[in-house]
Amino acid sequence: MRGQPLPMGAAPNPQPAASLAVTRLPAFDDNYLWLIHGTGAAASEVAAVDPGDPQVIADALAARGLALRAILVTHHHGDHVGGVESLAGRFGVPVYGPAGEDIPARTVALQEGDAVELPALGLSFTVLDVPGHTAGHIAYVGHGAVFCGDTLFSAGCGRLFEGTPAQMLSSLDKLAALPPETRVYCAHEYTASNVRFARAVEPGNGALAAYEAEVAALRARHEATVPSTIGLESRINPFLRTRLAAVRASAATHAGRPLAGDADAFAVVREWKNGFRG
Repeated sequence: MRGQPLPMGAAPNPQPAASLAVTRLPAFDDNYLWLIHGTGAAASEVAAVDPGDPQVIADALAARGLALRAILVTHHHGDHVGGVESLAGRFGVPVYGPAGEDIPARTVALQEGDAVELPALGLSFTVLDVPGHTAGHIAYVGHGAVFCGDTLFSAGCGRLFEGTPAQMLSSLDKLAALPPETRVYCAHEYTASNVRFARAVEPGNGALAAYEAEVAALRARHEATVPSTIGLESRINPFLRTRLAAVRASAATHAGRPLAGDADAFAVVREWKNGFRG
């Protein structure tokens, strides 16, 4: 079964931000699992995003009196799909996931332009193809939010396990084009280490320096740094800024050669991050 295609000309983010309630559930060492709540009287109806640990989800449902109505998957990695099959079987809910990847218990295969209708929650989302981290990675956009799995992190992006630098750059461009107030629900608490790298790439970025202090304060209190916003990421995330002169200059210096173009600049920064120990 495939998701419904979006009507021609439909906006990718048509709903107001205030309409979405989301619960963050820590899992494993640094994962976040997300519960999206329905609107109004359906606030106790939820969809789980990337439920890698089924017990974390089941415990949250029981403790909070919530009813699971759907599962949304961004990509096939085990820390994102480890709980899908057991939760789908236990609660009898549909599983939405990328058409181009092997997703356990998937009932609805999705690709860019599809609409995900969740009538029990009174919500709908649209799908973006965002390959790079994996070959078929997708993101869910709607209600002032994007659930982007491991494509975009605060001050960072996912490693390129299956895709190319050009693919990931294109995927990040799609996310960067969302309205600046869009909240970014990524899947990991990597922000502190990402910010340290970002400062090495762009030491003169004042917004980044201020964000570093904010992140340090949050983590000192054991508080989460996400969700972020697209607007913030556009100001501080080096992977959204590889076309800017300051970032390119740092990348060229690190590479020790001139850069060949946009994808090359991105590739240099991504490889730099892979080996960064700052």
